[in-house]
Amino acid sequence: MDKTTYYRQILIETLESYACIKKSLTPGVKTQTIIDNERGHYQLLSIGWHNNRFVYLVALHFDLIADKIWIQQNNTDVLIADELVEKGVSKSDIVLGFVPEKIRHYEGFAVA
Repeated sequence: MDKTTYYRQILIETLESYACIKKSLTPGVKTQTIIDNERGHYQLLSIGWHNNRFVYLVALHFDLIADKIWIQQNNTDVLIADELVEKGVSKSDIVLGFVPEKIRHYEGFAVA
C-alpha cells in the first residue's frame, strides 16, 4: 500500500473513532464525518441544537497535501499529532497547519 493510501486509511479510522465518542456527549447535536478522498479533505464536525443554541464546531480537520498530513484544526483535548505518530505516521509527514509557519520548526513536526 502506498503512503497516501495508508494515510487516508489512518485519517478515516481516526475520524470514525472520534465520531463514535462524540455521538453520546451532547443530546441534539449530531456528529458528521466529512471525507473527500479525491481532494484530500477530512473533517469531524458537530452540528445541531443544545440548550437553545445552535452548535457548529469543526472538531478535527485534516488535509492531505503533497503526501503530508496537514492538521488544520484540532478542537479536542487530544494531542492528535502524537496519536498519528503512534499509528505509524512519520513526524516529518505531519504539518501543524494551525501553527504560524515561522515557528513550526519548534514543534518537532514538518514545517510544510
